[in-house]
Amino acid sequence: MTQNIDRPLVLAHRGGADALPEHTLAAYLRALDEGADGLECDVRLTRDGHLVCVHDRRLNRTSNGRGLVSAKTLAELDALDFGSWHPAAVQHEEIPPEFVRLLTLDRLLEALRDSGRQVRLLIETKHPSRYGAEVEHRLVELLRRHGLADPGPDDPIRVTVMSFAALALRRIRALAPGLPTVYLLEILPPGVGRGRLPFGARIGGPGIGLVRARPGLISTLHAAGHQTFVWTVNEESDLDLVLGLQVDGVITDRPRFVLDRLGVP
Repeated sequence: MTQNIDRPLVLAHRGGADALPEHTLAAYLRALDEGADGLECDVRLTRDGHLVCVHDRRLNRTSNGRGLVSAKTLAELDALDFGSWHPAAVQHEEIPPEFVRLLTLDRLLEALRDSGRQVRLLIETKHPSRYGAEVEHRLVELLRRHGLADPGPDDPIRVTVMSFAALALRRIRALAPGLPTVYLLEILPPGVGRGRLPFGARIGGPGIGLVRARPGLISTLHAAGHQTFVWTVNEESDLDLVLGLQVDGVITDRPRFVLDRLGVP
């Protein structure tokens, strides 16, 4: 999916985590219904080798389980409730499974294909991980099974891989050189302030805190030929800032809020 619109892409962070429990199928489907251009998810490997959409290393915050995601099997994780903690879930007397059930990356990719629309999917591989490079290897294997590892310009689903770990992006470049990659930034490493991204990274991904502190970073990255996707933009003042800087993608928990500000019906 090429960006042929004169505005930044609007990308739903963890599915648009403000409205519904993060990383649940319900959140992702809602974001698509709201008109988001794309979705963002985090992936971790289970003990038996499945990629699941979970942000934290530990289960405590977003489920009724305890312990490390990486120490559990898919079956153990599938038995947990991943949504009842969210205010939106308690509004339903009978909570639909898609509000609370663990989401695998495989299932998310199936849902995007079934949606029948163009969508950009940003996948962040989480590191450090006890499984190291296996995370990227399993990711590329799964993308190849879905026909998404070698993107074409007219493919309805376009995957971009993101990480804070430069080594992870090098692995993706070696395994699937056609996949776009985003180097996520919370602080400014040496060289990046002059527009140089690590080998394997093609897009700069600064956090909104870094952009507030160093707004000139966006123009520097643009001048070096890199697109910029900024996370996580939820407040009006931050949105005004990044729009003024002409970023290429806005990653947000509130996709409809951003679309409304952009005048997108």
